[in-house]
Amino acid sequence: MYSPPLPATKDVVLIGGGHAHALVLLKWGMRPLPGARLTLINPGPTAPYSGMLPGFVAGHYQRQDLDIDLVKLARFCGARLILGAADGLDPQARLVNVPGRAPIAYDFASIDVGITSEMPDLPGFATHGVPAKPLGTFASSWEAFRNDHGRTDPAHIAVIGGGVAGAELVLAMAHALSRQGRLGQATLIDSGPVLGQASPEVAKRLRRAFSEHRVTLVENTGVDRVEPGLIHLSDGREVLSDFTTGAAGAHPHDWIAGSGLTLHQGFVTVDETLQSSDPNVFAVGDCAHLGFSPRPKAGVYAVRQAPILYHNLRARLTADPLRRYRPQKDYLKLISMGRKEALGDRFGLQFSGALVWGWKNRIDQAFMEQFRHLPQMEQVKLPAEHTYDLPEALGDKPMCGGCGAKAGRGALRAALTALTPLQRQDVTALPGDDAALVQTGGVQQVITTDHLRGLVLDPVVMARIAAVHALGDIWAMAADPQVATANLILPRLTPALQQRTLSEIMSSAGEIFHAAGADIVGGHTSIGDELSIGFTVTGLCPSAPVTLAGAQPGDVLILTKPLGSGVIMAAEMAGAANGDWVAAALTRMCQPQGAAARILSGAHAMTDVTGFGLAGHLMGLCEASGLAAQVDLAAVPLMQGAAELSAGSIRSSLFEENRAIAPGLPRGAEADLLFDPQTAGGLLAAIAPETADKVLKQLQDAGYSAARIGSLTSGTAELHLI
Repeated sequence: MYSPPLPATKDVVLIGGGHAHALVLLKWGMRPLPGARLTLINPGPTAPYSGMLPGFVAGHYQRQDLDIDLVKLARFCGARLILGAADGLDPQARLVNVPGRAPIAYDFASIDVGITSEMPDLPGFATHGVPAKPLGTFASSWEAFRNDHGRTDPAHIAVIGGGVAGAELVLAMAHALSRQGRLGQATLIDSGPVLGQASPEVAKRLRRAFSEHRVTLVENTGVDRVEPGLIHLSDGREVLSDFTTGAAGAHPHDWIAGSGLTLHQGFVTVDETLQSSDPNVFAVGDCAHLGFSPRPKAGVYAVRQAPILYHNLRARLTADPLRRYRPQKDYLKLISMGRKEALGDRFGLQFSGALVWGWKNRIDQAFMEQFRHLPQMEQVKLPAEHTYDLPEALGDKPMCGGCGAKAGRGALRAALTALTPLQRQDVTALPGDDAALVQTGGVQQVITTDHLRGLVLDPVVMARIAAVHALGDIWAMAADPQVATANLILPRLTPALQQRTLSEIMSSAGEIFHAAGADIVGGHTSIGDELSIGFTVTGLCPSAPVTLAGAQPGDVLILTKPLGSGVIMAAEMAGAANGDWVAAALTRMCQPQGAAARILSGAHAMTDVTGFGLAGHLMGLCEASGLAAQVDLAAVPLMQGAAELSAGSIRSSLFEENRAIAPGLPRGAEADLLFDPQTAGGLLAAIAPETADKVLKQLQDAGYSAARIGSLTSGTAELHLI
């Protein structure tokens, strides 16, 4: 018996991808809660693990070793991931503000945004310094500085803040530069005594390490200002520094002060259940202050808070009793010392050396291993009895979202061929084009429709992609977008969640259409098993529309967007795509093509590259124009990660049918991407050779990753690689 999906009834929003939230997501994926819709908000697609940061800085780890991939983690637990930095919380309205989109509504929320070591009161630091926290920004800046192979002169570095965190950083930085033979001067600066809060034995051992790594200490001296390559101390001395970072204390993010929650020195005060003064808002990690039992800022507390937060969020959703968090009185401190050596400290006992570093490394690797090998999406299990050809129809992979869910080119052509000839005189048939040309009162109007299954769980991003995708046919004909109607299928939700979702979709899609010069005037909404978003769009042609049929021999082929969205999103669904690749692909898909269409309005022929892939849409242009095409495979732009995934045999579910369009083309990782179905792909235009260079430069100046990928020649409609 068919069992429809259960409706979502409550929104749980996790603000920040800190350690506690990452562990909650991991636990949630292993045991989802029916009825709960989970959302994670984070500035980027990854979250660095603080325990491995000193090892990364020292060069013992690669950047990918440091990062928790939140895109994969969100897919694993069925959470929507919103890439953006929260900058406001309204507990009264239960809204989280993220710049660039409508506020995000919640029923229950948790804050795990960590701390910052920015120094807004120190002149010059914001411009010429890099705060040690947030960790992601620091790690990227240090990686660029450390890997600047163009520099051979000695590099000078300085850390402002002489606590244990500052000591770990300066030792790691000095070690990395020493291995490169680039260490000039390494300085640790503190307005008080260096390691003043550490035990005497810990301070003694770290001071010995400073000497071994040639770290100069500046104690009991403040910093007056930071300039390029130079730090001015309050006593008039100067310190050389090409890379200045700050690890002086923990500061809360400014936006928390405006939340109305009870705070302690800017940090969210929580009780034993990790709830703030608003019982619907939790806080964990360094951004929280344990009002019932204050503790120093340390990642170990966030890790220990995760099981309690996980239980209590579910308890609030299920109306069960909450649990209390009991922080340990002391914990094992493992301090990196530059080389593959570490210092351990607990209960007043210290131990150090390479064995301690190995112990620390095993602990850190075990923590990260939880996130590196997440279970992949299972294939649909067939019943014991089924039609003999059902496995073949189902295929060997789940149906991809977006264009990967389209019907194949062959089936579509067969259906369209069976249609009766046009009976209206005011409708013009356009061979191969997706849009229809209609004469209305002497005005040329084009009309098209397009519809996408949800390939991401964030309705805002999905609506932007669907809007850009639907507008593609209008832009490809060099028409001006006019009006749109929406056709939405929502998953089963309560009325309150339906309203939230519809508001997100319509506001974000409305922004795309408004910027394109069009208006959304209505539409239709229904309920189904999953989110689908489509639009019917009309456009006006100020002159003769650009179609597929006008290309001429010698025309240059220009593509405005790189290929790869199909393979990247197929990999994302399978948990096999790096989060950075997915985030970059989504940004490409959300890029409107209106400006590109205006630049390309003089094209002889044009199409948008979508579900049939570059090869399929180029073949359509060749057939309509009676020409052959030569494609320079090396010149075709690819999205980050697309070639790697293609080489690993990752394919969209529509790939094989697209591949049949030109079976004679050679196979290979890059060649196969010519058949990769694109969602909200670029425009492909045939441009006269004498204007091609000028047009290409205009596109690139307008922000498009446009490229000259080949040319058209006389001959039968076929594709050749050069």
